[in-house]
Amino acid sequence: MYVKEPVTNTIIIEKSRFITYLRPLPKLDDFSSALKEIRKKHYDATHVCYAYIIEGTKKANDDGEPGGTAGMPILNVLEKRGVENIAAFVVRYFGGIKLGAGGLARAYGNSVKEALDRAVFYDIYYVPGHRVICDYETANRLNHKLRNITVYLNIEYKEEVTISFALKNEDDLMMIKDLGGLMIEDTDPIKMTKVVE
Repeated sequence: MYVKEPVTNTIIIEKSRFITYLRPLPKLDDFSSALKEIRKKHYDATHVCYAYIIEGTKKANDDGEPGGTAGMPILNVLEKRGVENIAAFVVRYFGGIKLGAGGLARAYGNSVKEALDRAVFYDIYYVPGHRVICDYETANRLNHKLRNITVYLNIEYKEEVTISFALKNEDDLMMIKDLGGLMIEDTDPIKMTKVVE
Protein backbone atom coordinates (compact mmCIF):
# COMPACT_ATOMS: atom_id res chain seq x y z
CA MET A 1 0.00 0.00 0.00
CA TYR A 2 1.25 3.48 -0.85
CA VAL A 3 0.53 7.05 0.29
CA LYS A 4 -0.80 9.11 -2.62
CA GLU A 5 0.44 12.57 -1.65
CA PRO A 6 2.44 14.34 1.08
CA VAL A 7 0.79 14.82 4.49
CA THR A 8 1.73 17.17 7.33
CA ASN A 9 0.35 16.81 10.85
CA THR A 10 1.16 18.53 14.15
CA ILE A 11 0.48 17.41 17.70
CA ILE A 12 1.45 19.07 20.99
CA ILE A 13 2.35 16.94 24.01
CA GLU A 14 3.45 18.55 27.27
CA LYS A 15 4.27 21.78 25.38
CA SER A 16 6.54 19.96 22.90
CA ARG A 17 5.48 20.31 19.29
CA PHE A 18 5.78 17.24 17.02
CA ILE A 19 5.38 17.98 13.30
CA THR A 20 5.13 14.91 11.08
CA TYR A 21 5.82 14.99 7.36
CA LEU A 22 4.87 11.94 5.32
CA ARG A 23 6.63 11.92 1.96
CA PRO A 24 5.93 9.31 -0.73
CA LEU A 25 9.35 8.48 -2.20
CA PRO A 26 9.51 5.93 -5.04
CA LYS A 27 13.32 5.74 -5.01
CA LEU A 28 15.87 5.55 -2.22
CA ASP A 29 17.88 8.24 -4.04
CA ASP A 30 15.03 10.72 -3.31
CA PHE A 31 15.45 10.44 0.46
CA SER A 32 18.50 12.71 0.96
CA SER A 33 16.92 15.72 -0.74
CA ALA A 34 13.67 15.25 1.24
CA LEU A 35 15.63 15.16 4.52
CA LYS A 36 17.64 18.27 3.54
CA GLU A 37 14.42 20.11 2.71
CA ILE A 38 12.89 19.32 6.13
CA ARG A 39 16.10 20.18 8.01
CA LYS A 40 16.39 23.49 6.15
CA LYS A 41 12.78 24.40 6.86
CA HIS A 42 13.19 23.52 10.56
CA TYR A 43 16.81 24.61 11.10
CA ASP A 44 15.92 25.65 14.67
CA ALA A 45 14.22 22.38 15.68
CA THR A 46 15.46 20.34 18.63
CA HIS A 47 15.33 17.08 16.64
CA VAL A 48 14.40 15.85 13.14
CA CYS A 49 13.83 12.11 13.59
CA TYR A 50 12.76 9.84 10.77
CA ALA A 51 12.13 6.38 9.43
CA TYR A 52 11.57 5.09 5.95
CA ILE A 53 10.60 2.02 3.96
CA ILE A 54 11.75 2.58 0.38
CA GLU A 55 12.40 -0.07 -2.28
CA GLY A 56 12.43 -2.73 0.46
CA THR A 57 15.06 -0.88 2.53
CA LYS A 58 14.17 0.19 6.08
CA LYS A 59 15.95 2.70 8.27
CA ALA A 60 15.21 4.58 11.50
CA ASN A 61 17.08 7.52 13.05
CA ASP A 62 16.66 9.08 16.52
CA ASP A 63 18.59 12.29 15.71
CA GLY A 64 19.88 12.73 19.25
CA GLU A 65 16.81 11.51 21.15
CA PRO A 66 17.52 8.62 23.56
CA GLY A 67 18.17 5.41 21.59
CA GLY A 68 15.03 3.70 20.33
CA THR A 69 12.59 6.43 21.43
CA ALA A 70 11.96 8.10 18.07
CA GLY A 71 13.10 6.36 14.88
CA MET A 72 11.96 2.85 15.83
CA PRO A 73 8.48 3.95 17.01
CA ILE A 74 8.09 5.81 13.69
CA LEU A 75 9.24 2.76 11.72
CA ASN A 76 6.97 0.43 13.73
CA VAL A 77 3.91 2.52 12.81
CA LEU A 78 4.85 2.47 9.11
CA GLU A 79 5.34 -1.31 9.22
CA LYS A 80 2.05 -1.94 11.05
CA ARG A 81 0.14 0.14 8.49
CA GLY A 82 1.78 -1.79 5.64
CA VAL A 83 2.94 1.26 3.70
CA GLU A 84 5.81 1.19 1.23
CA ASN A 85 8.00 3.77 -0.50
CA ILE A 86 7.40 6.28 2.28
CA ALA A 87 9.50 8.42 4.59
CA ALA A 88 8.13 9.85 7.83
CA PHE A 89 9.99 12.81 9.33
CA VAL A 90 9.01 14.01 12.80
CA VAL A 91 10.32 17.42 13.79
CA ARG A 92 10.35 18.13 17.53
CA TYR A 93 10.44 21.50 19.19
CA PHE A 94 11.12 20.88 22.90
CA GLY A 95 8.57 22.51 25.19
CA GLY A 96 10.52 22.36 28.43
CA ILE A 97 8.91 19.28 29.98
CA LYS A 98 10.75 15.96 29.75
CA LEU A 99 8.58 13.08 28.55
CA GLY A 100 10.76 10.13 29.51
CA ALA A 101 11.60 7.24 27.19
CA GLY A 102 8.08 5.79 27.13
CA GLY A 103 6.48 9.19 26.64
CA LEU A 104 8.80 10.03 23.75
CA ALA A 105 8.15 6.72 22.02
CA ARG A 106 4.38 7.22 22.33
CA ALA A 107 4.61 10.83 21.14
CA TYR A 108 6.63 9.99 18.02
CA GLY A 109 4.46 6.97 17.23
CA ASN A 110 1.18 8.84 17.76
CA SER A 111 2.31 11.75 15.63
CA VAL A 112 2.92 9.40 12.69
CA LYS A 113 -0.34 7.49 13.35
CA GLU A 114 -2.33 10.73 13.15
CA ALA A 115 -0.58 11.73 9.92
CA LEU A 116 -1.34 8.32 8.39
CA ASP A 117 -4.99 8.69 9.45
CA ARG A 118 -5.15 11.78 7.22
CA ALA A 119 -3.42 10.13 4.23
CA VAL A 120 -5.01 8.79 1.05
CA PHE A 121 -3.72 5.32 0.19
CA TYR A 122 -3.57 3.39 -3.05
CA ASP A 123 -2.50 -0.03 -4.26
CA ILE A 124 -0.78 -1.02 -7.49
CA TYR A 125 -1.97 -3.93 -9.59
CA TYR A 126 -1.37 -5.19 -13.12
CA VAL A 127 -3.83 -6.19 -15.83
CA PRO A 128 -3.15 -8.01 -19.12
CA GLY A 129 -2.38 -5.58 -21.94
CA HIS A 130 -3.54 -5.92 -25.55
CA ARG A 131 -2.91 -4.07 -28.81
CA VAL A 132 -4.69 -3.80 -32.14
CA ILE A 133 -3.34 -2.12 -35.29
CA CYS A 134 -6.09 -1.29 -37.75
CA ASP A 135 -7.47 1.27 -40.23
CA TYR A 136 -9.35 4.42 -39.22
CA GLU A 137 -12.81 3.02 -39.94
CA THR A 138 -12.25 -0.09 -37.82
CA ALA A 139 -10.66 2.05 -35.11
CA ASN A 140 -13.81 4.20 -34.86
CA ARG A 141 -16.04 1.13 -34.47
CA LEU A 142 -13.64 -0.47 -31.98
CA ASN A 143 -13.17 2.72 -29.98
CA HIS A 144 -16.94 2.97 -29.45
CA LYS A 145 -17.07 -0.61 -28.10
CA LEU A 146 -13.94 -0.35 -25.97
CA ARG A 147 -14.94 2.82 -24.09
CA ASN A 148 -17.35 0.88 -21.86
CA ILE A 149 -15.35 -2.30 -21.25
CA THR A 150 -11.78 -1.12 -20.61
CA VAL A 151 -9.83 0.04 -17.56
CA TYR A 152 -7.10 1.45 -19.81
CA LEU A 153 -7.35 2.79 -23.36
CA ASN A 154 -4.74 4.59 -25.48
CA ILE A 155 -5.15 5.39 -29.19
CA GLU A 156 -2.37 6.56 -31.52
CA TYR A 157 -3.33 7.86 -34.96
CA LYS A 158 -0.65 7.57 -37.66
CA GLU A 159 -0.91 5.91 -41.10
CA GLU A 160 -2.66 3.17 -39.21
CA VAL A 161 -4.27 3.35 -35.78
CA THR A 162 -2.70 1.59 -32.79
CA ILE A 163 -5.10 0.91 -29.95
CA SER A 164 -3.62 -0.29 -26.65
CA PHE A 165 -6.05 -1.43 -23.99
CA ALA A 166 -6.77 -3.46 -20.87
CA LEU A 167 -10.20 -4.95 -20.24
CA LYS A 168 -12.36 -4.91 -17.13
CA ASN A 169 -13.24 -8.51 -17.95
CA GLU A 170 -10.92 -10.64 -20.09
CA ASP A 171 -13.95 -12.57 -21.40
CA ASP A 172 -14.74 -9.50 -23.53
CA LEU A 173 -11.66 -10.26 -25.66
CA MET A 174 -13.68 -12.73 -27.75
CA MET A 175 -16.31 -10.08 -28.46
CA ILE A 176 -13.59 -7.73 -29.76
CA LYS A 177 -12.12 -10.47 -31.97
CA ASP A 178 -15.60 -11.05 -33.43
CA LEU A 179 -15.74 -7.45 -34.68
CA GLY A 180 -14.04 -8.39 -37.92
CA GLY A 181 -11.09 -10.73 -37.71
CA LEU A 182 -8.86 -8.32 -35.82
CA MET A 183 -5.32 -9.40 -35.02
CA ILE A 184 -5.01 -8.77 -31.27
CA GLU A 185 -1.52 -8.88 -29.79
CA ASP A 186 -0.77 -9.41 -26.11
CA THR A 187 1.53 -6.75 -24.63
CA ASP A 188 3.27 -6.30 -21.30
CA PRO A 189 0.91 -6.05 -18.32
CA ILE A 190 -0.39 -2.54 -17.68
CA LYS A 191 0.25 -0.96 -14.28
CA MET A 192 -2.92 0.34 -12.62
CA THR A 193 -3.66 1.97 -9.28
CA LYS A 194 -6.72 2.04 -7.07
CA VAL A 195 -7.52 4.07 -3.98
CA VAL A 196 -7.74 2.01 -0.79
CA GLU A 197 -10.66 2.95 1.46
